[in-house]
Amino acid sequence: MDLGIDEDRLASCVQCGLCLSSCPTYRVTGDETYSPRGRIALMREVQLHDAPLTAEVRRAFDTCIQCLGCEPACPSVVPYGQLIERTREHLTRERGRNVRSLLLWPLTKPRLLRIGSTLLAGAQRLHIVPKRLGLPTSLPMRRRRHVSSGTDVYLFTGCVMDAWQREVHHATQRVLEAAGLGVTPIGDDWPCCGALHTHAGLHEQGTALARRTPGSLDTNIPIVVNSAGCGAHLKQHSDLTVFDAQEFLAQHLDALPRVTPLDMRLAIQDPCHLRHVQRAHLPTRQVLAPFVTELVELDDDGLCCGAGGAYSIFEPDMATQVRSRKIASIDRAKPTCVASANPGCSMHLAAGGVTTEHPMVIIDRALRQS
Repeated sequence: MDLGIDEDRLASCVQCGLCLSSCPTYRVTGDETYSPRGRIALMREVQLHDAPLTAEVRRAFDTCIQCLGCEPACPSVVPYGQLIERTREHLTRERGRNVRSLLLWPLTKPRLLRIGSTLLAGAQRLHIVPKRLGLPTSLPMRRRRHVSSGTDVYLFTGCVMDAWQREVHHATQRVLEAAGLGVTPIGDDWPCCGALHTHAGLHEQGTALARRTPGSLDTNIPIVVNSAGCGAHLKQHSDLTVFDAQEFLAQHLDALPRVTPLDMRLAIQDPCHLRHVQRAHLPTRQVLAPFVTELVELDDDGLCCGAGGAYSIFEPDMATQVRSRKIASIDRAKPTCVASANPGCSMHLAAGGVTTEHPMVIIDRALRQS
């Protein structure tokens, strides 16, 4: 069965196994089937030897979080992300329109998404929303409007994050303005980057959304993204100048006023798509250092937290087991709070009892309290 994978790329894996320790699902299960090496072996069997797509084989592919922690660990530079994306795309096409595509449809309809989110917030206050869904503890009923302050940079606001965590956008804008930059939030003109679609196997739709640049957008102006997953997807699939928020702020850090650091022991959780895809996780430390009394590193070398975009919804048991390893690492660090630059990670960790905040929210608070 043709999975649509380039055979040279499929053959680039020499099965050395150096990826195993970086794979969260392998670390949890100890089963080769749930490792990058094992999944690539299955891809070869299906594509090259016409092995059947049994329930067990599908399960192996479906349970990949797509954290891509295996790629930096691979001496052969195997493009595992491309291999698993193509495989998932094939499986989704074969299954036809499924629950995942229906659940993702509202992400491209911002007004509908906000109405649905408000109704969900009301249901949450009536205590009829199951906690196992991992939603923020208090979804907003209302959202303060976006207001442009200039055109030095655009702020990509996206879909779920704008509906559920718009305060992070406002904090990011205030921090950039404190550095002397005018900010224009993009808002509904570009409501979704397509990252969740691509992860779900809807590759063509996800790519199209990433390239759906509003006609009013000046392509010479940089775009700042404060969601690591969105930023990674836009960097991969659009031709625009895209920066992670901390990555961009690091270039303007000297323009921020000196303030009294917040008294907190802050641990940094690197979102996988910031660390492994964008390779832009170090600026988070650089920009936070002047604003807190202590930064601490986790001892798990950036292992995935298990959120994986919508992964924690579709694979809750595996996501919970992976999160438990991350929480154990956090507990060993004994932080006051954990900084996470991705909404999926922060929500998933918060659902496990971890106090999390976006780095830009922490910086904004330090600036406002001084």
